[in-house]
Amino acid sequence: MTLSDSRSEARTSRLEHFPVPFFAAVMGLSGLTTALHLAGLPLAGLVALAGTVAVFVTLVSIYSLKALRYPGAVAAEWKHPVKLAFFPAFSISMLLIATALAPTSQGLARVIWLIGAASQATLSLAVLSNWIGHRKFQTIHISPAWFIPAVGNVVAPVAGVGLGFPETSWVFFSAGLIFWIVLLVLVMNRLIFHDPLPGRMVPTLAILIAPPAVTFLAWLQLNGGVLDAFARILYGATLVFLGLALTQVGKLRGQPFSLSLWALSFPVAALTLASLRFGTLAASPGHTLAGQVGLTALCLIIAGLLFGTGRAIARGEICVPE
Repeated sequence: MTLSDSRSEARTSRLEHFPVPFFAAVMGLSGLTTALHLAGLPLAGLVALAGTVAVFVTLVSIYSLKALRYPGAVAAEWKHPVKLAFFPAFSISMLLIATALAPTSQGLARVIWLIGAASQATLSLAVLSNWIGHRKFQTIHISPAWFIPAVGNVVAPVAGVGLGFPETSWVFFSAGLIFWIVLLVLVMNRLIFHDPLPGRMVPTLAILIAPPAVTFLAWLQLNGGVLDAFARILYGATLVFLGLALTQVGKLRGQPFSLSLWALSFPVAALTLASLRFGTLAASPGHTLAGQVGLTALCLIIAGLLFGTGRAIARGEICVPE
């Protein structure tokens, strides 16, 4: 075998093992884009939006090629108890891109939102059906990543109401809220009464922050931007889960880089957006400052994740057999 043949085989193997959790990166980048715009940095937001769309198109192209050349590998991910939950990250990414794009181009945002909403509904039902009908899943397979398929539905109203789809947004909100409660019980049961999460899954604990934060943002869209009692409860719950997640930060020390670290990005973005919105509606400088601090932390996290991902790709440390 020649050197060129060896390199070609290596590239082929990496395509086969290209992981669907990669789409979590788009969720984090989309959150950053929206946070920059809300913080009054439209130019930075446009740059981030362009980068986000470029990353999304690249990931879709690569994963589509994988699906064509290695359908068995995609089927294996679909049957995987953890990776299965990341398939709707594709549709959620579209909904988040539509949210980030809405201030610039409502027409295009509407098209992307409709495609994303249809994909999200389909993938959510498919994953839930798989969970219900697949008897090999065990309690130890549950992780906060399981929030993504069902609870991710609450992302839809954040842009959907403003784009002219209020009734559809209510349906998505209802689905996400119901399954947040159901899955929260299951996830906490797993975390408290069973073995600790494996090291690479520890970053997914940050996902606990995202459901109440995004539900808060969605509720504000649905109720006309009124900071009522339910909105305050949701924001309060966000802070509670932030505190819980912070108690586990020490477990990240010494861990090698992995794609699961991207699980930190979107929850921090959701927290930042929620804090900025709360600060504006409550005329609270403290909450606005907290949102600005969150945005700074988000920028640092995203920069670190982009650097770590690029270095891991260069070293051939990702897209390899587990």
